[in-house]
Amino acid sequence: MKISYRQVISLTGAVRLNTCPSQPLVATVFKQYSTGAVVRPKMARKERKEITQQFTLKTPKGTKDWADRDMVLRSRIFDTITSVFKRHGGVTIDTPVFELREILAGKYGEDSKLIYDLQDQGGELCSLRYDLTVPFARFLAMNPTIQQIKRYHLAKVYRRDQPAMTKGRMREFYQCDFDIAGQYESMIPDSEVLCIAAEGLTALGIEEFVIKLNHRKILDGIFAVCGVPFGDVRKISSAVDKLDKMPWEDVKKEMTEEKNLPVEAADKIGEYVKLKGGTDLLQLLKQDDELMSNESAAAGIRDMEVLFSYIAAFGIEDKISFDLSLARGLDYYTGIIYECVTSASAPPSEKLTKDKSQKPADMDDDISEYVGVGSIAAGGRYDELVGMFSQSKKSSVMPCVGISFGVERIFSIIKAKEDMSKIRANETEVYVMAFGGGKEWTGFLPERLKISKQLWEAGISAEFLYKSKPKPRQQFDAADKIGAPVAVILGQEEYEQGKVKVKELGLGENADEGKDVEIERLVDHVRRLLLTLNQRS
Repeated sequence: MKISYRQVISLTGAVRLNTCPSQPLVATVFKQYSTGAVVRPKMARKERKEITQQFTLKTPKGTKDWADRDMVLRSRIFDTITSVFKRHGGVTIDTPVFELREILAGKYGEDSKLIYDLQDQGGELCSLRYDLTVPFARFLAMNPTIQQIKRYHLAKVYRRDQPAMTKGRMREFYQCDFDIAGQYESMIPDSEVLCIAAEGLTALGIEEFVIKLNHRKILDGIFAVCGVPFGDVRKISSAVDKLDKMPWEDVKKEMTEEKNLPVEAADKIGEYVKLKGGTDLLQLLKQDDELMSNESAAAGIRDMEVLFSYIAAFGIEDKISFDLSLARGLDYYTGIIYECVTSASAPPSEKLTKDKSQKPADMDDDISEYVGVGSIAAGGRYDELVGMFSQSKKSSVMPCVGISFGVERIFSIIKAKEDMSKIRANETEVYVMAFGGGKEWTGFLPERLKISKQLWEAGISAEFLYKSKPKPRQQFDAADKIGAPVAVILGQEEYEQGKVKVKELGLGENADEGKDVEIERLVDHVRRLLLTLNQRS
């Protein structure tokens, strides 16, 4: 006698408990059922109904379904960014959506608590990837023959952060990464990555943005001359990085009260991290004898001098803001760091000074009201990450620099200014119709199928109504609903003469009767008409 897994769940009561039965329990039920020791009880209809209703039909918090016009807009973002990556010589790779937990551990600083850990499956402890950078570094360590690569990767990542859905801050979201790995002359790859950031956002129609730029070595030097113990650098850096989300008084309070930094050190840090500018700030730092006496800070300032000359050559200096408050919380950055921000990135001004207690404390609560979109692209240099994984001394040094575009955050900005009603959810170009009447009228369904196939084979997207005898109004309404620009109409008399009528749709009061076209010339005529319509739009 056969028993299904569904029956086992029912017999064990696991459905009512909303759990999965243990393997020993499943084995026992299989054995008892097959030997006749157990008779499966019959459930009353009411009981069965209760069982089928014991779940909530929703997406998990921090996630959403994407469909229709939203998907069209998001695909446009993917295509635009990918074209920029390809233009700069990028090759694409893909990596697993989950990694061994030990691969991700210790790479993200305080944000490590946001990693989604998976249950033990097959004896390996795994976690969902937090970003695309660490998997890329692991990939390079596993492929030591790769000495230089420009790589791009478009994929989903996962973070158990507090969601802000209307601001594009989610727990499942896409990142679009471009990275340059290998030994090169100083700051050349870094400048090209910054150029890619500017090109990508401009191509997406986001004109008003700023690339905040800093250098980890300069920041480390500042902390050193301000008296921050070496072991506290990263946690103080994490506090400074919040200056775009909260006022200096709150950041100082976090450093002194929560992270035990002396008040004098915090005040001295404040004198530096409030500074921003361009090459003028660079000159100001060069005149700071105490800072220049620090080896780390001096090396960072030399890098920035070279970088600014390349930025000027690329013509993007007007998009750059040298900002000493930028820290980037991830532990693996070793050189320049940057974030692309817009006016929508910052929290609403009235929320900046609100008491923290007013912000929802539950990690599952949406905080869209209290936050901005945040950075829409970010990245930096990470020269030591590959070496953390490499087991070969020869390949242990693999300098890398990269940029990551946050698709959902970019989407939220573009959608806010886009007329979504003008976006078509499909790309149907031609709607094939049939008009006729009388007792002998068949609806021309086989004929419509034949014409549709003729258009498909010519690379023209086409649809028809799934009815054998559709009425004209039904067909026009269907074509109007999907926004098809052209109709091919099979008239009862014209078709017998080897002709169809081609008509432009969506003209309203300016509509005409269309043009009779021989079937053998249909494809060429439709192509010319579509080309004219595309040029007109």
